[in-house]
Amino acid sequence: MTLTPVRTAAELRALPGAGRRAVVMTMGALHEGHATLVRAARDRVGPDGTVVVTVFVNPLQFGAGEDLDRYPRTLDADLRIAEAAGADAVFAPAVDEVYPGGEPQVRITAGTMGERLEGASRPGHFDGVLTVVAKLLHLTAPDLAFFGQKDAQQLALIRRMVRDLNFPVEIVGVPTVREDDGLALSSRNRYLSAEERTTALALSRALFAARDRLVAQEALRARAAALPGAQGRSEDRAEALSRLGEARAAADAHAVAQVAEGGGAGAVRSAARAVLDDAAKARTPLTLDYLALVDPADFTEVEDDHDGEAILAVAARVGSTRLIDNLPLTFGATK
Repeated sequence: MTLTPVRTAAELRALPGAGRRAVVMTMGALHEGHATLVRAARDRVGPDGTVVVTVFVNPLQFGAGEDLDRYPRTLDADLRIAEAAGADAVFAPAVDEVYPGGEPQVRITAGTMGERLEGASRPGHFDGVLTVVAKLLHLTAPDLAFFGQKDAQQLALIRRMVRDLNFPVEIVGVPTVREDDGLALSSRNRYLSAEERTTALALSRALFAARDRLVAQEALRARAAALPGAQGRSEDRAEALSRLGEARAAADAHAVAQVAEGGGAGAVRSAARAVLDDAAKARTPLTLDYLALVDPADFTEVEDDHDGEAILAVAARVGSTRLIDNLPLTFGATK
């Protein structure tokens, strides 16, 4: 291992590099998900660019009773992972380097979007996130900053902050990395016992069940749209087909009629909730915090007739470990 941690802003400013600079912000305990972000950053800036990984457990984003002291700190391993993935430097400052003089009196406020979902469950969390992201953007001065889509609400808020406050940086979202069994990679996964991990798989299974339900609905809508009389209402098509004796086509049209014309957001929610309800009855139960199907622009719940992009987001506790996951979905793609 040749990387040594950069500890101060002065050292950070002295880093060589004539090309573009990218930053990957982490709280340490790096895993393959973080490594994927680093590799994506390296690909974008090329061999002449600079990739900086930040490792900083930010106290501002932890609320009362949360796991600040328990959060894993594994800097030596982090350095090895960052270097292997292509990082040029790891900025691992002390708390007083980031917050000289103690907790800042002036902070970034996440606004109404920051009060929903994760913000409702963890009041003040996103104010702390945006404050440290803003400070680290100033300190690292990147051209690009890479964040995982697993933290979808955080990513949306960072993009909004950058746009609203005119930060000269491109925010790049990278798809969620999952274990072979579907569990989204997270530093908190290491807290799960074997039995808890089995229960935790319900998060991703719920998302995939919802996605499969949406795919099936979109396929039904596409088939029904190609049937005779497709310009009419679904109910009219179903009755006409029944009279013609087209049993299978009529069943398809009836199925389409039973979901909302916009794609059946309610049915998609129900498919996910059924999986989570089963997990709540497990010997090691899942305790649901929220399941929400939201507009990615503002994280408000979409209506049942929604067309377009959406994010299905879930948060739950298994044992003492709180986990989040999400999946982007597109409604009305077959219209």
